[in-house]
Amino acid sequence: MIVCAGKSEQFDFAQPIGIGMVEAAVNLARICEKKKPDHIVFVGTAGSYGEKEIFEIIESRVAANVEQSFFSGDSYTPIDNVIAAVEDVSHETFVNSSNYITTNKKVWHHYTAQNIHLENMEFYAVLKVAQMYGVPAAGIFIVTNYCDENAHEDFKKNHAEAMKRLTAYVKERAKSV
Repeated sequence: MIVCAGKSEQFDFAQPIGIGMVEAAVNLARICEKKKPDHIVFVGTAGSYGEKEIFEIIESRVAANVEQSFFSGDSYTPIDNVIAAVEDVSHETFVNSSNYITTNKKVWHHYTAQNIHLENMEFYAVLKVAQMYGVPAAGIFIVTNYCDENAHEDFKKNHAEAMKRLTAYVKERAKSV
């Protein structure tokens, strides 16, 4: 089963699950209860913490839920804030999820030092729900912007082209599987 956030990120081959971690978790859990998928692939856009380029497409099976305040010692969490759909994560690109978009380039090095290179609002929730239901899961992302002061404007500027490229990539990938 292929899922996406929805609204401005809808695909003819994917079911929308909502924007942000809460909508994604609730709606994907409902889908898992009703349809019992044998796998889940999330497709969507992502911001880069500097090392991944605009329009680069990345596949991942590891997500994090790390807030910026964690790096300055201003917060802690009792949850496991990294979730992996695979055992060997050494070659995986970690995708961070938060309900907020990073706009401060000065924090990039904190994320990349933890092997976190992308930011997508829903992916952590997708992997968490998949884990709860024992369903293999992965994500396919296209970079639309850097996580800096221009994040929103660059996202809007690059979004249409990113959607075309991601659609073509996923459809071609599906043919080879």
